[in-house]
Amino acid sequence: MTTHRTRPSYQGRALPRPEDDLEDQGLAFDIGTLLSRRRVLHVMGIGAAGTLAACASPTAGTGSTSSAPSASTATSTTGGDDQAGTTQGDLTEIPDETAGPYPGDGSNGADVLEQSGVVRSDLTSSFGDSDGGTATGIPMTLELTVLDIAGGGGAMAGAAVYVWHCTDSGLYSMYSSGVEQENFLRGVQVSDADGLVRFTSVVPGCYAGRWPHIHLEVYPDEASITDSTNTICTSQVALPQGMSEAVYATSGYEGSTQNLGQLTLAGDSVFGDDGGVHQLATVTGDNDNGYVVRLTVPIDTTTAVEAGGSGGPAGGGGPGGRGGPPPGG
Repeated sequence: MTTHRTRPSYQGRALPRPEDDLEDQGLAFDIGTLLSRRRVLHVMGIGAAGTLAACASPTAGTGSTSSAPSASTATSTTGGDDQAGTTQGDLTEIPDETAGPYPGDGSNGADVLEQSGVVRSDLTSSFGDSDGGTATGIPMTLELTVLDIAGGGGAMAGAAVYVWHCTDSGLYSMYSSGVEQENFLRGVQVSDADGLVRFTSVVPGCYAGRWPHIHLEVYPDEASITDSTNTICTSQVALPQGMSEAVYATSGYEGSTQNLGQLTLAGDSVFGDDGGVHQLATVTGDNDNGYVVRLTVPIDTTTAVEAGGSGGPAGGGGPGGRGGPPPGG
């Protein structure tokens, strides 16, 4: 009777070099073993990336490290510079604030949003039936990135953003004495696919009782801007102290330095709730070249707007933050 000799094997695979030890079976056999282990780990719920990472661990004492972040430490970024490094689950809705006594949205008399030409990026000049004046001051580009919290934290495209602010001497067009027939420093832009709107303007001055700021209202789309009750967000942008101090030292901003020196963010009637932590803009630039002011504006459309739209004389945002007559400079 013929006896059949069984060839040595490992994990069901015949050894190519049966006379040698397992670790000496050759490169092809070793690769097959590694792939077999990966399949087992995958079934157990451990990805192949973890296996490769283990295989690539630096030898103790070499001092080498991996340059790629691990999955546990990497974070997704959303929005503008002030939101960089945060996950969408950490987004906080920008606080609702009063539109103040000078909104120009029809809720307190004057209505610039009904005028043809209000959708524009350059706010420095008046338009339409106004007197055609031009605002002076240090150039400022305002960039706002609108995010949709209810939609997962991504960009809110197609939203209409209306912004307005005072002049270098603290006057509000359409309301303040001497500029009632002007509508400069007011305008609307529609957010692009990245949720971004960009305006060209001048740095606003600082009048008594209020920290330097810019007003904003967000509407769901351009067609909604003719009715101020359609707003889905009414808030304000706080300007950084360093930039403001530098600008207010220049000609045209007389009085702003003194007014700012009597204020703090924590003591402001609007930003004082939290020190403006969610409304303080980031800034780049200088007096010679102008400034770029940026803020990310996360909005939750499932929540009610608490302070926007009324803009009556009793609302905060005017001189002293409590209404009163238009600022006179």
